[in-house]
Amino acid sequence: MTGVGESVGESVSMSSGGHGTAAGGGAAAEDAGGRRGGSGERRAAGRWLVPVLAFGGISVSVMQTLIVPIVAQLPTLLGTSTSNASWVITSTLLSGAVATPIMGRLGDLYGKRRIVLLSLGLMVLGSLICGVTSQLVPMVAGRALQGFAMGAIPLGIGIMRDELPPERLGSAMAFMSSSLGVGGALGMPLAAYIAQHTDWHMLFFGSAGLGALAMAFVRALVPESARRTPGRFDVLGAIGLSAGLVALLLPVSKGGDWGWTSPTVLGLFGVAVVVFLLWGLMELRIRDPLVDLRTSARRQVLLTNLASIMVGLAFYAATLVLPQLLQLPAATGFGLGQSMVVAGLCVAPMGVAMMLVSSLSARLSRARGPKVSLMAGLVVLAAAYLLGTVLMDAVWQTVVTAVLIGIGIGIAYSAMPALILGAVDPSESGAANGLNTLMRSIGTSTSSAVVGVVLARMTTTVGHTTVPSQAGFRAAFLIAAGAALLGLLTAAFLPSSSSRSGRPRPAPTGDAPPEGGWGPEPAAASSSPVGGVRCGAAGRRGDPV
Repeated sequence: MTGVGESVGESVSMSSGGHGTAAGGGAAAEDAGGRRGGSGERRAAGRWLVPVLAFGGISVSVMQTLIVPIVAQLPTLLGTSTSNASWVITSTLLSGAVATPIMGRLGDLYGKRRIVLLSLGLMVLGSLICGVTSQLVPMVAGRALQGFAMGAIPLGIGIMRDELPPERLGSAMAFMSSSLGVGGALGMPLAAYIAQHTDWHMLFFGSAGLGALAMAFVRALVPESARRTPGRFDVLGAIGLSAGLVALLLPVSKGGDWGWTSPTVLGLFGVAVVVFLLWGLMELRIRDPLVDLRTSARRQVLLTNLASIMVGLAFYAATLVLPQLLQLPAATGFGLGQSMVVAGLCVAPMGVAMMLVSSLSARLSRARGPKVSLMAGLVVLAAAYLLGTVLMDAVWQTVVTAVLIGIGIGIAYSAMPALILGAVDPSESGAANGLNTLMRSIGTSTSSAVVGVVLARMTTTVGHTTVPSQAGFRAAFLIAAGAALLGLLTAAFLPSSSSRSGRPRPAPTGDAPPEGGWGPEPAAASSSPVGGVRCGAAGRRGDPV
């Protein structure tokens, strides 16, 4: 892949403010990070930066949902059992969770654009593998490679922070953050149409085409940021985090098949606790950690990440419930009897709503602060699910529910990058956003497990077929509403001193942040500790305090 094979070990000169500068050249020269010179060229690239990165995010989210229309047919298509076929979904979940913080850290170290290209390239490779096989093992391997593309979205937000002026940054980050839901909602009806009318392998070839197109756009129109984080990649930290996440998410996703009280599930949860404790102790002691836990423990970062789990949990309930409600036959007494394509079209307005409200969320963040935006989104989300418990009798009612959920998710998701970036050093933006995306993934994984258990236990029989009951759907919506309210309670404790503009903190010159995160005014130069490490005049994270 162009741009990926470049040496990742290039050194980058750092200015006294912590910003990368051209290595021995003027502003028009290309620096060591591949950052483009020439103000005219950079302005031209800037016009395309947001739509190109958002297209990349949408491509990734389409990849995630393209398998949904054929989930029930996977055992037949792959010639395997239902339990084995579920690994096609689980593998993407696990690889995406592992890759997101790792890709973010690699982007901070070696160049965000370069790692975006790597992420998209792995998605293309995985899609091609899936497109040429009907066997379980290569399909699982291909889907695992596809999951590595999840790192492209937080990296894209990091690129925006590095390249865009403050007045454009809020709306750009909001739009990029909402792309995850936009692509998923819009991709579902398209994937359903392809699955119904063509060979199912075309789903993966289409994903490969989108990924290749996104790579070409990124390579041509997105500049490489000159900003780098000095240090080495924490290999042991990456291994430890990967092991902990697999031990945590594997029983969450497979607990329904293996039994929640089985020795395997309980043992894996125990392993996850031990691994995360040991990993955390190690990360606190090394000079260049994969995840700066001191930064992650700041109130603004910690509470935003906890709220992200709740938003992810609430969001996924709609994607599990609404398509089933729409497709169940009318003979159940509550099913709406729609085709797969129509069901996808009814859910699609949720993605459109997310995209349209992203600019509204950015304006609200500028006026009242991103904390208010996050809380407003959670209020709308909770109300939408509570209203959804009674809007289940007609197709138009499910569309209304989907739109309201999309509005709530769009506002909440759009506020999160501003909260995270407002509390971390610019050199850590990729890793910090990657961790936030991971928190959302943990929420969606938990939602899949919890809602799956509810729908499996609350059933009704139609003929010889057992299907989820309407009471089960309502219970799932109530769980989602409860998650949104819990997220609202968490967000209420965010510091009110968050920047009203929602702009991220500029590169620090040394002062430690206040408890609530970085304020709107730049800190004075010093060698005070920042997040447990000292920053010298070059803004380098280094000597432990």
